[in-house]
Amino acid sequence: MKIINYISTLAIPIVIIVIIFYGILDKKKIYDIFIDGAKEGMGIVINIFPTLLGIFLAVGVLRSSGLLEIITNIFSFFTNKIGFPSEVVPLALLRPISGSASLAVATDIMTTYGVDSKIGLIASTIMGSTETTFYTIAVYTSSIGVKKIRFVLIAALIADIVGMLASAIMWNYIL
Repeated sequence: MKIINYISTLAIPIVIIVIIFYGILDKKKIYDIFIDGAKEGMGIVINIFPTLLGIFLAVGVLRSSGLLEIITNIFSFFTNKIGFPSEVVPLALLRPISGSASLAVATDIMTTYGVDSKIGLIASTIMGSTETTFYTIAVYTSSIGVKKIRFVLIAALIADIVGMLASAIMWNYIL
């Protein structure tokens, strides 16, 4: 285990050194290229910041207003009938929107029910098999100026729903 920790600690510095040596051997102006990349990165940050701010604001409003609990109660009537535990519904609702909010909900689920419980296993499988769809689409499309995201959004949400349902079906039949 110590060797893996040692290798992982050295991985990034070694990659940086290899890139620098490659640039020197290729006779590139390494620092100028780095500065140009940093400027381009700051431009991308400025372009996507309003989108990210809107997503974070929406997640904050959902969590603090109690609306998430109301929606969870409405959906849990249906989800319990298909074997999808109501305790996992908040995770299913937040996962496509925010990675940090869904991680907080998943951590709470693991703490409350345990990592080896059916609910904990369903939650961890959802975290591994789904994506923060709205965040990812917002970041990538706004950084390149794409406005029409309808088909990408539909396909990504279908993939999220399939991942969530598959996790519940799988753990209901295994346990």
